[in-house]
Amino acid sequence: MPKGKGKFKINAMYLERRGKHKIFIGMAPGVGKTYRMLEEGHALKLEGIDVVIGLLETHGRKETASKAEGLEIIPCRQVPHGELMLTEMDTEAILKRSPQLVLIDELAHTNVPGSPRKKRYEDVEIILAAGIDVYSTINIQHLESLNDLVARITGVVVRERIPDRILEAADEVLVVDVTPETLEERLLEGKIYAQPKIQQALDNFFQRRNLIALRELALREVANNVEEEAIASTLKGEFYNIQERVLVCVSTYPNSVQLLRRGARLASYMNAPLYTLFVADPNRFLTKEESLHVDTCQKLCQEFAGTFIQVKSNNVAKAIAEEAQQHHITQIVIGASQRSRWQLFLKGSLIQELVHLLKNVDLHIIASEKKSSSKN
Repeated sequence: MPKGKGKFKINAMYLERRGKHKIFIGMAPGVGKTYRMLEEGHALKLEGIDVVIGLLETHGRKETASKAEGLEIIPCRQVPHGELMLTEMDTEAILKRSPQLVLIDELAHTNVPGSPRKKRYEDVEIILAAGIDVYSTINIQHLESLNDLVARITGVVVRERIPDRILEAADEVLVVDVTPETLEERLLEGKIYAQPKIQQALDNFFQRRNLIALRELALREVANNVEEEAIASTLKGEFYNIQERVLVCVSTYPNSVQLLRRGARLASYMNAPLYTLFVADPNRFLTKEESLHVDTCQKLCQEFAGTFIQVKSNNVAKAIAEEAQQHHITQIVIGASQRSRWQLFLKGSLIQELVHLLKNVDLHIIASEKKSSSKN
């Protein structure tokens, strides 16, 4: 009877509430993911939350080991493997203990053959299904979709991986970030690996260029993940942009090529998608020269790996604002007005109209290059 009651309790918890999953992600070993996870565990314990450690990998790091002091640790189970006796996380013991929060290191770990489940993330899914919250850690190179890219960057094929859906389904993803310089200092100080492994690590995975690329991957992946959540939870029709997107507004004026190049540089600096927009007047045909100019802009946009958009509208400002909203633009590059002061007085400024129509969008107004004048 007691066993039956216990089983029913877990099933009832599953029906009522699934546990929340927070993932601490970083660019490489040693950035401080486990340490940060333990810090938050201690803070929550002080608030009265029942926190336990389900699995901790210190890798001999004294600071990490000392940070675990004061938190209850669920003993690992012993698993025979040939002549060896290995240890694995005891998922069943965690379920039986039923804490509010369990801290689990190294989400991508592969369990010893013969274990109930092949991967640690599968154990985590069982724990979450039982209504227990989980904090876990992972490095960006363990994400399945990035495996080939990481191999090209570092020359290392990562064997232990998690499917992207695990990261996408997480309730919160926190990047634990340090600069490549700081990580190298930690490595040289022996805070990541023992002395015999330090030079080998510096010569291989921990090369500066590798760390820079992996750091960018980690930051970009989480930014994309947050943006997808923002799209899914759009509030009152408003979209909260996370990733930068650049829109260059071209016309039949010669300075459009200059604008496009400036916009492409901006997009490159921001690592942002590039869009180019031409708003055609439906009441007039383009001359042959104007058509060739627009065609040049389109080809140049494609050379910059951008998206060229052409629409017809009598209201240029409104058309730009609509396209900006549709494509979630954050930066607009536009030329300074070519109208005379008298035209501006009669018809107003396109830039003034855009300022009125756009929200949370930066305008980059680029003056056209003026020809030298003979007047003194």
